[in-house]
Amino acid sequence: MNTIAVIMILIGLLFFTGGAVGIIRMPDFYSRLHPAGKLDTMGLLMSMLGLAVYALGDMTLGEALTSLKIILIVVFVFITSPTATHAIVDAGVRAGLEPWTQDRH
Repeated sequence: MNTIAVIMILIGLLFFTGGAVGIIRMPDFYSRLHPAGKLDTMGLLMSMLGLAVYALGDMTLGEALTSLKIILIVVFVFITSPTATHAIVDAGVRAGLEPWTQDRH
């Protein structure tokens, strides 16, 4: 079980790293939100599921409830992350931020 948990956490860290690189490499506000929203959500999913698997340990009731709480956090993030990303994009549009184009460096 510990090996599976470690692998899932490392995969989550890989997604977080990809999201960080994407945020640094993208040219404008709107493009940066894509890796921030997608890869960070996937990184959180894998990391938290790895922690839930690790928390199961001896399969007692308390450990099962702890894993259930971790999974509920993942569900909450999956519900709120797209909404938050949409709200941030809407704020950028209202502020007048224009998307990056090839002729504007």
